[in-house]
Amino acid sequence: MVAVVTQPDRPAGRGRRLTPSPVKALAQEEGIPVLTPERPRGDAFLEELRALKPDLSVVVAYGHILRPEVLDLPPLGSVNIHASLLPELRGAAPINWAVARGHTEAGVTIMRMTPGMDEGPILLQADTAIGDEESASELYDRLSELGAAAIVEALAMMSAGLIEPREQDHEAATYAPKLDRESARVDWTLEAPRVSDWIRGMDSVPGAWSTLDDEPLKLFRSRVAEPSDEDRLREEEAAPGTIVGADPREGLQVACGSGTVLIREVQPQGRRRMEAGAWMAGQDVVVGRRFR
Repeated sequence: MVAVVTQPDRPAGRGRRLTPSPVKALAQEEGIPVLTPERPRGDAFLEELRALKPDLSVVVAYGHILRPEVLDLPPLGSVNIHASLLPELRGAAPINWAVARGHTEAGVTIMRMTPGMDEGPILLQADTAIGDEESASELYDRLSELGAAAIVEALAMMSAGLIEPREQDHEAATYAPKLDRESARVDWTLEAPRVSDWIRGMDSVPGAWSTLDDEPLKLFRSRVAEPSDEDRLREEEAAPGTIVGADPREGLQVACGSGTVLIREVQPQGRRRMEAGAWMAGQDVVVGRRFR
Protein backbone atom coordinates (compact mmCIF):
# COMPACT_ATOMS: atom_id res chain seq x y z
CA MET A 1 0.00 0.00 0.00
CA VAL A 2 1.55 3.29 -1.09
CA ALA A 3 -0.90 5.69 0.63
CA VAL A 4 -4.35 6.28 2.09
CA VAL A 5 -6.71 9.06 1.00
CA THR A 6 -9.37 9.94 3.59
CA GLN A 7 -11.46 12.81 4.93
CA PRO A 8 -9.76 15.74 6.71
CA ASP A 9 -9.80 15.87 10.51
CA ARG A 10 -13.21 16.97 11.83
CA PRO A 11 -14.39 18.43 15.16
CA ALA A 12 -15.66 15.71 17.49
CA GLY A 13 -16.63 15.18 21.12
CA ARG A 14 -17.75 17.71 23.70
CA GLY A 15 -14.66 19.83 23.22
CA ARG A 16 -15.10 19.78 19.42
CA ARG A 17 -11.41 19.00 19.00
CA LEU A 18 -10.13 18.16 15.54
CA THR A 19 -10.10 14.36 15.31
CA PRO A 20 -8.69 12.16 12.53
CA SER A 21 -10.87 9.59 10.80
CA PRO A 22 -10.39 5.99 12.01
CA VAL A 23 -8.78 5.23 8.64
CA LYS A 24 -6.22 7.99 9.10
CA ALA A 25 -5.48 6.96 12.68
CA LEU A 26 -4.83 3.34 11.66
CA ALA A 27 -2.73 4.35 8.64
CA GLN A 28 -0.54 6.55 10.83
CA GLU A 29 -0.06 3.69 13.29
CA GLU A 30 1.12 1.53 10.38
CA GLY A 31 3.37 4.24 8.97
CA ILE A 32 1.36 4.61 5.75
CA PRO A 33 1.35 8.08 4.10
CA VAL A 34 -2.02 9.84 4.36
CA LEU A 35 -3.62 12.42 2.05
CA THR A 36 -6.60 14.42 3.40
CA PRO A 37 -7.84 16.77 0.66
CA GLU A 38 -10.99 18.74 1.36
CA ARG A 39 -12.07 17.66 -2.13
CA PRO A 40 -10.28 14.98 -4.20
CA ARG A 41 -9.78 17.06 -7.32
CA GLY A 42 -7.57 19.72 -8.85
CA ASP A 43 -4.05 19.74 -10.27
CA ALA A 44 -2.29 19.72 -6.90
CA PHE A 45 -4.16 16.60 -5.73
CA LEU A 46 -3.55 14.80 -9.03
CA GLU A 47 0.16 15.56 -8.83
CA GLU A 48 0.28 14.06 -5.34
CA LEU A 49 -1.38 10.91 -6.64
CA ARG A 50 0.91 10.64 -9.65
CA ALA A 51 3.95 10.96 -7.39
CA LEU A 52 2.77 7.89 -5.46
CA LYS A 53 2.63 5.77 -8.67
CA PRO A 54 -0.27 3.57 -7.53
CA ASP A 55 -1.09 0.44 -9.53
CA LEU A 56 -4.70 0.31 -8.32
CA SER A 57 -7.08 2.35 -6.13
CA VAL A 58 -9.53 0.69 -3.72
CA VAL A 59 -12.41 3.00 -2.74
CA VAL A 60 -14.61 2.30 0.30
CA ALA A 61 -17.25 4.69 1.75
CA TYR A 62 -15.15 7.74 0.89
CA GLY A 63 -18.05 10.18 0.63
CA HIS A 64 -17.01 12.00 -2.57
CA ILE A 65 -17.75 11.43 -6.24
CA LEU A 66 -14.42 10.79 -7.93
CA ARG A 67 -13.79 12.29 -11.34
CA PRO A 68 -12.59 10.18 -14.29
CA GLU A 69 -9.05 11.61 -14.11
CA VAL A 70 -8.78 10.30 -10.52
CA LEU A 71 -10.40 6.92 -11.24
CA ASP A 72 -8.26 6.28 -14.30
CA LEU A 73 -4.93 7.45 -12.91
CA PRO A 74 -3.73 4.01 -11.68
CA PRO A 75 -2.85 1.64 -14.58
CA LEU A 76 -5.29 -0.97 -13.21
CA GLY A 77 -8.01 1.60 -12.53
CA SER A 78 -10.12 1.86 -9.37
CA VAL A 79 -12.32 -0.70 -7.65
CA ASN A 80 -15.06 -0.23 -5.09
CA ILE A 81 -16.74 -2.29 -2.38
CA HIS A 82 -20.49 -1.67 -2.57
CA ALA A 83 -22.83 -3.11 0.08
CA SER A 84 -25.44 -4.64 -2.22
CA LEU A 85 -25.80 -7.22 -4.95
CA LEU A 86 -25.60 -4.82 -7.89
CA PRO A 87 -27.45 -3.77 -9.94
CA GLU A 88 -29.86 -3.80 -6.98
CA LEU A 89 -29.66 -0.87 -4.56
CA ARG A 90 -27.27 1.52 -6.23
CA GLY A 91 -26.68 4.60 -4.13
CA ALA A 92 -25.83 5.91 -0.68
CA ALA A 93 -27.85 3.70 1.69
CA PRO A 94 -28.10 0.14 0.31
CA ILE A 95 -28.01 -1.61 3.69
CA ASN A 96 -30.82 0.50 5.17
CA TRP A 97 -33.02 0.03 2.14
CA ALA A 98 -32.38 -3.72 1.89
CA VAL A 99 -33.89 -4.16 5.36
CA ALA A 100 -36.55 -1.44 5.01
CA ARG A 101 -37.85 -2.97 1.77
CA GLY A 102 -38.09 -6.44 3.25
CA HIS A 103 -35.32 -8.08 1.22
CA THR A 104 -34.38 -11.56 2.37
CA GLU A 105 -30.87 -11.42 0.89
CA ALA A 106 -28.04 -8.89 0.92
CA GLY A 107 -24.40 -8.93 -0.06
CA VAL A 108 -21.39 -7.05 -1.35
CA THR A 109 -20.14 -6.31 -4.85
CA ILE A 110 -16.56 -5.62 -5.85
CA MET A 111 -16.77 -3.56 -9.03
CA ARG A 112 -14.56 -1.55 -11.35
CA MET A 113 -15.46 2.11 -10.92
CA THR A 114 -16.81 4.27 -13.75
CA PRO A 115 -18.20 7.84 -13.72
CA GLY A 116 -21.80 6.54 -13.39
CA MET A 117 -23.03 5.90 -9.84
CA ASP A 118 -22.38 2.23 -8.99
CA GLU A 119 -22.64 1.32 -12.69
CA GLY A 120 -19.24 -0.29 -13.23
CA PRO A 121 -18.52 -3.88 -14.30
CA ILE A 122 -18.83 -6.51 -11.56
CA LEU A 123 -15.64 -8.30 -10.51
CA LEU A 124 -16.92 -10.43 -7.62
CA GLN A 125 -20.01 -10.78 -5.44
CA ALA A 126 -20.75 -12.45 -2.10
CA ASP A 127 -24.25 -12.88 -0.65
CA THR A 128 -25.79 -13.53 2.75
CA ALA A 129 -29.32 -14.02 4.12
CA ILE A 130 -30.94 -11.21 6.12
CA GLY A 131 -32.27 -12.42 9.47
CA ASP A 132 -36.00 -12.11 10.19
CA GLU A 133 -35.37 -9.58 12.97
CA GLU A 134 -31.98 -8.26 11.87
CA SER A 135 -31.49 -4.49 11.93
CA ALA A 136 -29.56 -2.43 9.40
CA SER A 137 -26.86 -1.82 12.03
CA GLU A 138 -26.41 -5.55 12.61
CA LEU A 139 -26.35 -6.23 8.87
CA TYR A 140 -23.79 -3.43 8.39
CA ASP A 141 -21.39 -5.16 10.77
CA ARG A 142 -21.75 -8.49 8.96
CA LEU A 143 -21.36 -6.95 5.52
CA SER A 144 -18.24 -5.08 6.65
CA GLU A 145 -16.58 -8.42 7.37
CA LEU A 146 -17.93 -9.97 4.18
CA GLY A 147 -16.69 -7.00 2.13
CA ALA A 148 -13.22 -7.13 3.67
CA ALA A 149 -12.87 -10.80 2.74
CA ALA A 150 -14.31 -10.21 -0.73
CA ILE A 151 -11.88 -7.41 -1.65
CA VAL A 152 -8.89 -9.51 -0.58
CA GLU A 153 -10.17 -12.40 -2.71
CA ALA A 154 -10.87 -10.11 -5.68
CA LEU A 155 -7.43 -8.50 -5.58
CA ALA A 156 -5.76 -11.92 -5.43
CA MET A 157 -7.81 -13.11 -8.39
CA MET A 158 -7.05 -9.93 -10.35
CA SER A 159 -3.34 -10.41 -9.71
CA ALA A 160 -3.59 -13.96 -11.02
CA GLY A 161 -5.65 -12.92 -14.07
CA LEU A 162 -8.63 -15.00 -12.94
CA ILE A 163 -11.38 -12.35 -13.03
CA GLU A 164 -13.45 -11.52 -16.09
CA PRO A 165 -15.40 -8.26 -15.47
CA ARG A 166 -19.14 -8.65 -16.03
CA GLU A 167 -21.30 -5.76 -17.22
CA GLN A 168 -24.34 -4.96 -15.08
CA ASP A 169 -27.89 -5.29 -16.34
CA HIS A 170 -28.68 -1.57 -16.15
CA GLU A 171 -32.38 -2.12 -16.87
CA ALA A 172 -32.65 -4.18 -13.66
CA ALA A 173 -31.13 -1.46 -11.47
CA THR A 174 -32.85 -0.26 -8.29
CA TYR A 175 -31.78 2.62 -6.10
CA ALA A 176 -31.06 3.32 -2.44
CA PRO A 177 -31.16 7.09 -1.94
CA LYS A 178 -29.59 8.88 0.99
CA LEU A 179 -31.72 8.95 4.14
CA ASP A 180 -32.31 11.83 6.52
CA ARG A 181 -34.33 12.31 9.68
CA GLU A 182 -37.50 13.49 7.98
CA SER A 183 -37.59 10.60 5.53
CA ALA A 184 -37.24 8.08 8.42
CA ARG A 185 -40.65 8.92 9.93
CA VAL A 186 -42.90 5.87 10.40
CA ASP A 187 -46.08 5.48 8.32
CA TRP A 188 -48.41 3.55 10.64
CA THR A 189 -51.00 2.98 7.90
CA LEU A 190 -48.74 0.35 6.30
CA GLU A 191 -49.12 -3.35 7.10
CA ALA A 192 -47.30 -4.55 10.22
CA PRO A 193 -44.51 -6.42 8.36
CA ARG A 194 -43.68 -3.27 6.34
CA VAL A 195 -43.66 -1.10 9.48
CA SER A 196 -41.39 -3.56 11.26
CA ASP A 197 -39.03 -3.70 8.27
CA TRP A 198 -38.95 0.09 8.16
CA ILE A 199 -38.06 0.48 11.83
CA ARG A 200 -35.27 -2.11 11.60
CA GLY A 201 -34.06 -0.59 8.34
CA MET A 202 -33.59 2.86 9.86
CA ASP A 203 -31.53 1.50 12.80
CA SER A 204 -29.44 3.15 14.14
CA VAL A 205 -28.99 6.15 11.85
CA PRO A 206 -31.10 8.08 11.04
CA GLY A 207 -33.43 6.15 13.36
CA ALA A 208 -37.14 5.53 12.67
CA TRP A 209 -39.32 7.92 14.66
CA SER A 210 -42.83 9.10 15.30
CA THR A 211 -44.45 11.64 17.60
CA LEU A 212 -46.35 10.82 20.77
CA ASP A 213 -48.22 13.73 22.35
CA ASP A 214 -46.31 16.00 19.95
CA GLU A 215 -42.94 14.75 21.24
CA PRO A 216 -40.63 12.80 18.89
CA LEU A 217 -39.66 9.28 19.93
CA LYS A 218 -37.19 7.07 18.06
CA LEU A 219 -38.14 3.41 17.74
CA PHE A 220 -35.91 0.33 17.52
CA ARG A 221 -35.86 -3.49 17.62
CA SER A 222 -39.26 -4.17 16.10
CA ARG A 223 -40.97 -7.38 15.13
CA VAL A 224 -44.45 -8.34 14.00
CA ALA A 225 -46.67 -9.24 16.95
CA GLU A 226 -48.66 -12.47 17.09
CA PRO A 227 -51.88 -11.36 18.79
CA SER A 228 -54.49 -13.51 20.50
CA ASP A 229 -58.13 -13.51 19.36
CA GLU A 230 -58.91 -10.92 22.05
CA ASP A 231 -56.03 -8.76 20.85
CA ARG A 232 -57.26 -8.95 17.25
CA LEU A 233 -60.66 -7.55 18.22
CA ARG A 234 -58.97 -4.66 20.04
CA GLU A 235 -56.62 -3.99 17.14
CA GLU A 236 -59.42 -3.89 14.58
CA GLU A 237 -60.97 -1.02 16.51
CA ALA A 238 -57.68 0.85 16.99
CA ALA A 239 -56.52 3.55 14.58
CA PRO A 240 -53.06 3.04 13.07
CA GLY A 241 -50.38 4.23 15.49
CA THR A 242 -52.42 3.47 18.62
CA ILE A 243 -50.58 1.70 21.45
CA VAL A 244 -52.72 -1.38 22.16
CA GLY A 245 -50.36 -3.14 24.55
CA ALA A 246 -47.53 -2.23 26.91
CA ASP A 247 -45.65 -5.15 28.45
CA PRO A 248 -42.43 -4.12 30.27
CA ARG A 249 -40.82 -7.40 29.15
CA GLU A 250 -42.09 -7.54 25.55
CA GLY A 251 -42.33 -3.86 24.64
CA LEU A 252 -44.90 -1.57 23.06
CA GLN A 253 -47.54 -3.16 20.85
CA VAL A 254 -48.69 -0.67 18.22
CA ALA A 255 -51.55 -0.98 15.71
CA CYS A 256 -50.72 -0.61 12.02
CA GLY A 257 -52.84 -0.48 8.87
CA SER A 258 -53.26 -4.20 9.50
CA GLY A 259 -51.73 -6.18 12.35
CA THR A 260 -49.45 -4.84 15.06
CA VAL A 261 -45.74 -4.50 15.75
CA LEU A 262 -43.80 -4.90 18.97
CA ILE A 263 -41.19 -2.21 19.66
CA ARG A 264 -38.60 -3.23 22.22
CA GLU A 265 -36.35 -0.15 22.41
CA VAL A 266 -37.00 3.59 22.23
CA GLN A 267 -35.06 6.82 22.45
CA PRO A 268 -36.77 9.99 23.72
CA GLN A 269 -35.44 13.29 22.42
CA GLY A 270 -32.24 14.32 24.20
CA ARG A 271 -31.88 11.00 26.03
CA ARG A 272 -30.13 7.69 25.48
CA ARG A 273 -31.58 4.66 23.73
CA MET A 274 -33.30 2.39 26.26
CA GLU A 275 -35.47 -0.68 26.71
CA ALA A 276 -39.14 0.10 26.10
CA GLY A 277 -39.92 -1.21 29.59
CA ALA A 278 -37.61 1.38 31.18
CA TRP A 279 -39.34 4.12 29.22
CA MET A 280 -42.78 2.84 30.24
CA ALA A 281 -41.82 3.05 33.92
CA GLY A 282 -41.70 6.83 33.65
CA GLN A 283 -45.11 7.13 31.96
CA ASP A 284 -48.48 7.48 33.70
CA VAL A 285 -50.53 6.01 30.85
CA VAL A 286 -49.26 4.17 27.80
CA VAL A 287 -52.06 2.05 26.30
CA GLY A 288 -54.47 4.08 24.21
CA ARG A 289 -52.03 6.82 23.31
CA ARG A 290 -51.40 7.24 19.61
CA PHE A 291 -48.30 7.81 17.53
CA ARG A 292 -48.74 10.35 14.75
